Amino acid sequence: MFVDTHCHLNMMVKKEFDTLLKPEHFMLVHDIIEQAKRAGVTQIINVGTSVPESMNSVALAQRFDNVYATVGLHPCDCTPTWRKDFEEIVRLVKNKEENKIKAIGEVGLDFYHKPFDAQRQVDAFKAQIELALEYKLPLVIHVRDAGEELLRVLEEYVKEIKGATIHCFSQKQDFADIVVGWGFYIGIDGPITYPKNDELRAIVKAVPLEHIILETDAPFLPPQQYRGKQNSPVYLPLFAQTIADLKGVSLEELARQTTVNATKLFDL
Repeated sequence: MFVDTHCHLNMMVKKEFDTLLKPEHFMLVHDIIEQAKRAGVTQIINVGTSVPESMNSVALAQRFDNVYATVGLHPCDCTPTWRKDFEEIVRLVKNKEENKIKAIGEVGLDFYHKPFDAQRQVDAFKAQIELALEYKLPLVIHVRDAGEELLRVLEEYVKEIKGATIHCFSQKQDFADIVVGWGFYIGIDGPITYPKNDELRAIVKAVPLEHIILETDAPFLPPQQYRGKQNSPVYLPLFAQTIADLKGVSLEELARQTTVNATKLFDL
């Protein structure tokens, strides 16, 4: 059995981002979940990126027994009015049990997508870290072209952080060594199968299995066999096999340990 620790079911079933799900969308999500179960993916963490998508994440978690929510503001969704949006995230977190919220995320820093306001992203990231600390929740962290800056922010809080994962890990080995040393996890997705991704495969081979969790980031980043198509939780076992081969373990052992890791991090 596998846990998909980072999925966007809400984005898989509608064409426009930042719009609320409609009744027909829930039926489509039901079908995706059932297909995933048949493939051995029995639990899904659905990740928020904005206020509407965080609300969608909560709605899905409340509707489906094996789906859990995270809520947060993605760095690329931190608009000049982000503080008002943050108030809505806080409102959701205040009812974290009822809303099945298991983490604050997807939060972090993204200096790749331009234009960006670095200070605004840092301010929003810190506010959301402090929210996670207040409610004793782990973090789902996004980082792109901002590795050093991200580590500097995290260093202020690392002794207090309950737990964290670096989503869709794409950093260097020294970055991996630092965050694993802090007790964080690294999330590995379909790109582990991409032919030119030898550096990531080397990192995954080096990082202890006890610090790896599996994620699809569906509908994004499908494994090599399905590049150009929409990703889905059903494809998770395909790239899980690549990781098992790198670690020299059976697929069953990889599933067992990564499920233990996900259960510990997200208190499943």
